Amino acid sequence: MDNLPVNELNARQGQVLNPAARESMEYDVLIVGAGPAGLSAAIQLKQLAQKNDLELSVCVLEKASEVGAHILSGAVIETVALDKLLPNWQEMDSPIKTKVKKDKLSYFGKDWSFSIPQILLPPLMKNHGNYIVSLGSVCKWLGEVAEGLGVEIYPGFSAAEVLFNDDGSVKGVATGDMGVSREMEAKDSWEAGMELHAKFTLFSEGTRGSLSKFLIDNFNLSEGKDFQKYAIGLKEVWEIKEENFSEGLVEHSMGWPLSDGTNGGSFLYHFDKNLVSIGYVIHLNYTNPYASPFDEFQQFKTHPSVKKTLIGGKRLSYGARAITTGGYQSVPKLNFPGGALIGCSAGFLNYPKIKGTHNAMESGMLAAEAIIEKKLSQDENNDLENYQLKYEKSRIFKELKKVRNVKPYQSKYGPLLGTLLSGLDMWLSTFGITMPFTLNHKKPDHKTLRKASECEEIEYPKPDGEFSFDKLSSVFLSNTNHEEDQPCHLTLKDSSLPISFNLPEYAEPAQRYCPAGVYEIIKSSENGENCLQINAQNCVHCKTCDIKDPSQNINWVTPQGGEGPLYGGMSVSYTHLRAHETKANLVCRLLLE
Repeated sequence: MDNLPVNELNARQGQVLNPAARESMEYDVLIVGAGPAGLSAAIQLKQLAQKNDLELSVCVLEKASEVGAHILSGAVIETVALDKLLPNWQEMDSPIKTKVKKDKLSYFGKDWSFSIPQILLPPLMKNHGNYIVSLGSVCKWLGEVAEGLGVEIYPGFSAAEVLFNDDGSVKGVATGDMGVSREMEAKDSWEAGMELHAKFTLFSEGTRGSLSKFLIDNFNLSEGKDFQKYAIGLKEVWEIKEENFSEGLVEHSMGWPLSDGTNGGSFLYHFDKNLVSIGYVIHLNYTNPYASPFDEFQQFKTHPSVKKTLIGGKRLSYGARAITTGGYQSVPKLNFPGGALIGCSAGFLNYPKIKGTHNAMESGMLAAEAIIEKKLSQDENNDLENYQLKYEKSRIFKELKKVRNVKPYQSKYGPLLGTLLSGLDMWLSTFGITMPFTLNHKKPDHKTLRKASECEEIEYPKPDGEFSFDKLSSVFLSNTNHEEDQPCHLTLKDSSLPISFNLPEYAEPAQRYCPAGVYEIIKSSENGENCLQINAQNCVHCKTCDIKDPSQNINWVTPQGGEGPLYGGMSVSYTHLRAHETKANLVCRLLLE
């Protein structure tokens, strides 16, 4: 799949062998992605349809084998959107149990730390009234609520291609073929993808979704907006000793081990029974191509303040995911003919809070309201311009606008001075004083790297096997699985660039920014020359390579449905069984129609 123009890559990203063999199904609303935004949209659609006595068919497609299996988040969540969506959620059997009891923010040196007094922190940085959760478990529960309302949810299917009507509006999506070999030939297990059509399609793929990226370009949705900005979040869950556990404790840190010019920080969330969610967020506008986010995270865990929590504990899981950090000035236009972007596909994360679930959920609810209004008014126009208007009048818009300068301050003035300036900005907004200017994101993250010749190599300590670990043992804990004999979902637009450009100019940073050991520079067995090896089976779907590659040569597309990380811990055999079972359910529904 090398050297193909982008439009041809898009045509082939679904591993399609025979489009004519596809079956099709019709829905009123199709939702791509069973994350917080997509599931909230589905629930709200059904609630409003029942309230207004409307017949409304709603389908949710999810590329993971189970709802929640690809969801990676700390997470501390605000319930402001959930309170609106399900006012009685506390009386339901939800997994939202651990209330935040204590906040702590520290600044780390190499072997020391300083706790920042809580009284100095702006109110919006505090977590009083929030909950520590496993977001994957929350999504699984929301999926059950949605199904109870009549939403059809089909996990195990990758939405691989956007379909268009003759007038250029979005018609729906097609799922990728199953059982396609690496040579793009049908295997004995081949099954054609399916087309799902709808008047409205909502894209809730999360950060840097492959179809959302295509739609943003196709409809020029980012015209007049700043570049979107990103960070990579790496996370582990540990079971720790009872004496080191403090239920409801939320800890964040800044400083060591990050070098000057690199923004980021850590989190430790104590929840459930003796579990700690520990992670590191590193902004992808870092400049040194020798930096390795994975190794920075592993090194962080060797700090004395962290070791005292983890000592004697057991690492249970690992994962990584890119997150959007551009905020207010980077949110694209949300609607287009036939559909809309919701959740992190658009980028509603409140960066200083490191929270976006509440905004993602509310964006899905706003899109649902806009669709119901269209149905009630019998408006045949399939452009959800009323969703855009709702967003611009929403709590989300106001919240993001208040903190719009925090990320640019840190990018321009560095972690320390930038944090002080942004803190002052947030305190002023607390008292209703808003800065009369909006700072801009001047560069996309793939353009921030300096040449390797201008930077010092970073030597990271070897893993100790107690607090720090290597990439391969970490990927094992993510339960990642991809069938080897399938087209590589990490496609190169030009196969020569990694060696001819990235290696001499930037020491091929893919070897280091990938948190799963997917990219390696090896010597060819044929001629002894350098070549790039792509270990696609290791991919945890974080999308960092699609974002940070300095030549923008890597195009992440969907693999077979049901593959990738399984943060829920299911077995591989069950995963494939579930995918085929879901396919059978879809076919049965089609026959019944």
